[in-house]
Amino acid sequence: MRREGAPKERELLCGRLIDRPIRPLFPAGFYHEIQVMASVLSSDGKQDPDVLAANATSAALMLSDIPWGGPIGVVRMGRICGQFIVNPTMDELSLSDLNLVYACTRDKTLMIDVQAREITEKDLEAGLRLAHPEAVKYLEPQIRLAAKAGKQKKEYKLSMVSEQIFEKVRNLAEAPIDAVFTDPSYGKFERGEALEKIAQDVKSALEEECDEQSLKVLPKVVDTVRKKVVRKRIISEGFRLDGRHLDEVRPIYCEAGHLPILHGSALFNRGDTQVLCTVTLGAPQDAQRLDSLVGPPTKRFMLHYSFPPFCINEIGKRAGLNRREVGHGTLAEKALLAVLPPEDDFPYTVRINSEVMASDGSTSMATVCGGSMALMDAGIPLREHVAGVSVGLVTDVDPETGEITDYRILTDILGLEDHLGDMDFKIAGTRNGVTAIQLDIKPAGIPLDIICESLEPARKGRLQILDHMEQEISVPRNQDYRNSPRLVTLKFSNDAIRRFIGPLGALKRKVEEETGARISVGDGTITIAAKNQAVMEKVQDKVDFIVGREIVVGGIYKGIVMSIKEYGAFVEFNGGQQGLLHISELSHEPVSRVSDVVSVGQQISLMCIGQDVRGNIKLSRKATLPRPESETKSVVEGSAPVTKEKPNIWASPENMSKGEQLESTLEELVPSKMENTESNQSASLMPSVVIRSAAECDEEEKSAGLSKTSKSAPKPKGTLKKGSKQKKIQSSDNMPDLSLSIMLSESLSQMGGNKEFTSQDEGEANLSDQNDKETGGKTPVTPQKLKLGTKVTAKIYQIRARGLVLDLGGGIRGMYKFEPNGEREFTVGDELLVQCSSFTSKGIPVMSMVDEE
Repeated sequence: MRREGAPKERELLCGRLIDRPIRPLFPAGFYHEIQVMASVLSSDGKQDPDVLAANATSAALMLSDIPWGGPIGVVRMGRICGQFIVNPTMDELSLSDLNLVYACTRDKTLMIDVQAREITEKDLEAGLRLAHPEAVKYLEPQIRLAAKAGKQKKEYKLSMVSEQIFEKVRNLAEAPIDAVFTDPSYGKFERGEALEKIAQDVKSALEEECDEQSLKVLPKVVDTVRKKVVRKRIISEGFRLDGRHLDEVRPIYCEAGHLPILHGSALFNRGDTQVLCTVTLGAPQDAQRLDSLVGPPTKRFMLHYSFPPFCINEIGKRAGLNRREVGHGTLAEKALLAVLPPEDDFPYTVRINSEVMASDGSTSMATVCGGSMALMDAGIPLREHVAGVSVGLVTDVDPETGEITDYRILTDILGLEDHLGDMDFKIAGTRNGVTAIQLDIKPAGIPLDIICESLEPARKGRLQILDHMEQEISVPRNQDYRNSPRLVTLKFSNDAIRRFIGPLGALKRKVEEETGARISVGDGTITIAAKNQAVMEKVQDKVDFIVGREIVVGGIYKGIVMSIKEYGAFVEFNGGQQGLLHISELSHEPVSRVSDVVSVGQQISLMCIGQDVRGNIKLSRKATLPRPESETKSVVEGSAPVTKEKPNIWASPENMSKGEQLESTLEELVPSKMENTESNQSASLMPSVVIRSAAECDEEEKSAGLSKTSKSAPKPKGTLKKGSKQKKIQSSDNMPDLSLSIMLSESLSQMGGNKEFTSQDEGEANLSDQNDKETGGKTPVTPQKLKLGTKVTAKIYQIRARGLVLDLGGGIRGMYKFEPNGEREFTVGDELLVQCSSFTSKGIPVMSMVDEE
């Protein structure tokens, strides 16, 4: 379809933004249908056209012959670095912590719509008071235009009720209505039934008198009588329909994790209003695509609000988008956006579905409360809880001047108080400030002073609600693997990705069908979205077997036994690569024959433990097996951890291990020159190892003349350059094997910026000569020399809560973790004698203290 169809969500929201300020200015008793159509004829893409459309609507009504109490002025305000900006561009709005749309007449406020990042009530009031004179600037040009080109206003017959009919109905209905409204024991539906019975009794009395004129306007008159009774009691006595004080919040009940099978859920109950919120997490490609003139092209956070007929004991048909549902859902969505983590830390697409189970006022604010708790139940690390409350207003107006003589502000209004009152002021926010506001009024404007006065009771009510929410759930949950979805992004070379996709994408589709996961491929990345951890591990195993990854010491892999020798077995793993499983690494118990433990074709789990002098990858089966009880007590603390690369999932800060926190701190301090820029560099920066096949190892044994009398291995003569895309180094008679330490030096040399070296001895000699010239004889640590066991004198660069960041020299930094009982005072700049004990998964050296003798 290339033609415009039904209005989409954004068009509905713009329509509501226009409708809300113009509706109160039509005269009372004017019931003629009016349609305003605002079309965007052209756009520069820099400004949102909604504010311009609202001002244009006011100008069009001024030019028409329709009776209307305008004009109005509408303005948008932003704030960047504490400075308010009038009508900011879309680029400026992306930097602003405030998006305020304000509409007014010359002296009264008509509509407020706010999205903010925890702005304080004081700053918000300053923005409102600055917006009013800016909006008033749009009034005078409309008045001049109407004077030149406007039509004469037509005289319309207003549908008004005569004073005689009003008094007659009031005499019949006022006393019983007052009795219902002064009885706080009535609930919403009981009160509604009692009021309906009163209306039927009045109708019966009028029918007996055959008063047709009064019967025609009876519903409208009875509603007016209700309004006068309620407003008089609130202003004169200070009590409300349910007996509460003016600033009192209804009883609250909330429950997080109400539906445990879902990713996240919460039930929020305030009085007779009840909302059920559920959270679903999806992959980044599940984000909603937007078709809009301005703004972002996609939306990764969606809140859908549903108001089914059953929540108010009615029958109705559900069809298409409802303007009210879209507006309330968007308000709650804006309120929660301010506390979501950034997209870099939070790559998932999130959908909240809010189902109103029962309604008695302020269901959109209940959605904010339930949605905030459901997000925490889903394990999403919100900065703060968000709560919302609706504030109402009842005024006493002088009938001659139309000025407000007295008023009362109501906190947490009922549905009937919303209907019979003058204002519905919805305010959502955290303990720190406001995140969203929507103001709707019924009279032709309210003074801005009263609006600003309403902010404080709204804040107090919000804090009461937040107390109840935090008692139920205050930190994000740790989801178990059954229900929590997982998302991980793996980095590969483009050649490896093409191998994984297969012809016409057949191999990728096969993996998706077998596992149920969703896989998307980018430039150098494979993103996997799985419904739980078990599926994620299954997909990663398949990716590992098809493509393989850069082998890391301590990594666990699944492989297939290809051949068995007397001294061990050769195993194929990690995308067709081979390694040696020595007989001593088969089991914790002594093994006499390899074939007693494994057989050809058997699939087993193995850990890479290093590389031997002949270039074979050394694998261990026993490292993946549980240790016997007699050995568990003698495990050396600080040994290499047995971990597999973890997916990048959401986790609350307190769940991060001490080592991860120190490592993440050190990563920020590592110089940019140490970053590896190879296109096929994997997520881990651990050194790669030489890959040998069984046949190559057999051939190498013969050519090297290996025997029991051999004392040492030949020195390497091969050349390895930085930027080489081929990680696999083939063995030949002219190219002896490289040891693991040389490969480690090669990896660190890439990080240090050295372009190439010819051999271990030659490379170290050349670098030593060069360093001697530069430093006057003192040889600093270089990436080539830093390997396991290397001792060096390091300076303390920074002191952290759980360890030290050490300057090893040569632009290299390492870390030292405090021992549990090793209390000792350190000072920045102190020199320590340390040695390299291991490397983290990011390639950062982990140092241990050396006792000085």
